[in-house]
Amino acid sequence: MYPFFFRTVLARIDPETAHHGAMTVIRILGIPPFAWIARALTKPAPELATSALGLRFASPFGVAAGFDKDALGASGLHALGFGHVEVGTITAVPQEGNPRPRLFRLVPDRAVINRMGFNNEGAEAAATRLRRLRRRARRAVLGVNIGKSRVVDVAAATDDYVRSASLLAPLADYLVVNVSSPNTPGLRGLQAVETLRPLLEAVRHAAGTTPLLVKIAPDLPDDEVVAVAGLAVDLGLAGIIATNTTLSREGLRTSADVVEAAGAGGLSGAPLRARSLEVLRLVRGSVPAGFCVISVGGVDTAEDVQERLDAGADLVQGYTAFLYRGPLWARQINRGLEKRLRASGRA
Repeated sequence: MYPFFFRTVLARIDPETAHHGAMTVIRILGIPPFAWIARALTKPAPELATSALGLRFASPFGVAAGFDKDALGASGLHALGFGHVEVGTITAVPQEGNPRPRLFRLVPDRAVINRMGFNNEGAEAAATRLRRLRRRARRAVLGVNIGKSRVVDVAAATDDYVRSASLLAPLADYLVVNVSSPNTPGLRGLQAVETLRPLLEAVRHAAGTTPLLVKIAPDLPDDEVVAVAGLAVDLGLAGIIATNTTLSREGLRTSADVVEAAGAGGLSGAPLRARSLEVLRLVRGSVPAGFCVISVGGVDTAEDVQERLDAGADLVQGYTAFLYRGPLWARQINRGLEKRLRASGRA
């Protein structure tokens, strides 16, 4: 029924308005008894449980940052079957983000262009919600993704990240430094090794014992991907998330007029699949076996998730296909993984 509902109703609604409506429903699903009912229908099979970052995940499949920017829907997303929820991107200073419209569907490509600009209520507000979430006996693993506040100059980015890390790391199961969004001016320049090193060193110190990861862009040249991976290992980070959205518009099926009208922003969804997989293989080939690699970008089906796991990902995340697959997407992924595991006899 969901594809019909999407074509006849959702596709006619502004994407950001539709997202807010979906988040309202997801928040309700996080409240008992709705959470108990949803969880009974979507709970991953025990065989899917996996370990990474010193944590236990009910499923290797989770929600990427960007879907739940303010830690409002984590309980509902857990009830829908996701093994972990990465909230954010959260900035130290609350900000409205870029002017609307800023989210655009490319339906023929099962893709989205966004230039949200880290719209969020700030680290202090997120910390209050995360404290409540951590008190729950049953919850998904919670990752927290932090970024640079727009009002802060790039030269002062380190102090800005440290402020967020100090507030949020004690409340996170793992912490992610986002230096790869294309929607904050100057942010991607922080991925250069010479600027990234002091930033990550400072945030790692502020994060304490919380596992720290860095999220990179798919648009980095291969040699820079390898260099950042080497830096992350050298600094003692826990892992890398590959990848963020792309600035590329190559090979799209959507009309060029529609793409041009959408304008600037990061592209996510199916067109990112091939490059995201390439970057995963580059990173996995550059880091030790115990180093966590989380793959995200163009993931749609259980086969896609299994392909990433087979390529060396410890965990896999998705976001954009949620818009096209609907509320039972995580359940579909988990059931598909379960069938593949049982058919192969693997644990």
